Amino acid sequence: MRRFLLLGALTLCLVIGVARSEEDATAQLAQQLTAISQLSGHFSQSQRGAGAEGELTYASGSFRLLRPSYFAWIISAPDDQEIIADGDTLWHYDRDLETVTRRPLGGAQMQSPLQVLSGDYQALRRDYEVTATGQGRFQLVPKSAQPAFRELTLVFSDGTLGGMEILDNLGQLLLIEFTDLDRNPGLTPADFVFKVPEDADFFDYAQ
Repeated sequence: MRRFLLLGALTLCLVIGVARSEEDATAQLAQQLTAISQLSGHFSQSQRGAGAEGELTYASGSFRLLRPSYFAWIISAPDDQEIIADGDTLWHYDRDLETVTRRPLGGAQMQSPLQVLSGDYQALRRDYEVTATGQGRFQLVPKSAQPAFRELTLVFSDGTLGGMEILDNLGQLLLIEFTDLDRNPGLTPADFVFKVPEDADFFDYAQ
C-alpha cells in the first residue's frame, strides 16, 4: 500500500512540475513579447517541403508590427503579396493574381504566427502549450483540434525577435530570419489601413 501511495505522490509531483514548467515558459515568453510594443524590419525565409527531398523555396520582404492586433507582412520576392491585420480584419492581397481576401481576425483555424506575436498573455495560456527549448527559444504547440500549424518556435536574441521556425500542417518547415530591426518606428493604427484596389477580385469571408 505504501508503495502505491509513494508512486501516486511521485506521479502527482511530476504532473505539477510539468504544469509549472509550462506556466513558467509561457510567462517568460509573454515577458519577451510585452517588451516589444512595436517593431519593423526586413525578413528572409526559406521553406522546405515535407520530407528530406522536399523542394526548397525562398522569399524576402519587409514587415511591421504594432501590438496588439496590428501587423503587415509584405513579400517582395519572388512573389508580390501583402498580409495585413488592421485590428479586426485579416487582408491578403496577391498583386500577381490581382486578388484580395478578407477574413476576421481570431479563431483557432485562422491563428497565424504573426497573430501570436501581436497577441497577449491570456491568449498564449489559452491557445498554446509553451516550452522553453533553449536560450531565447520558445516552442508553441496549438491546443486546437484543427490548428493553423503544428509547431511554432520563436527565437529571441539580445532582447528582441531574431527569427521564427514554423512546421505547418503539411509537414513543411519554414525558417524566417529578421534583420534591420527598428524597435521604435513610430507606428500607429493608420499604418495598417488597407484599401481594396479597384482592379482586384475581392473575396469576402468576414460575413
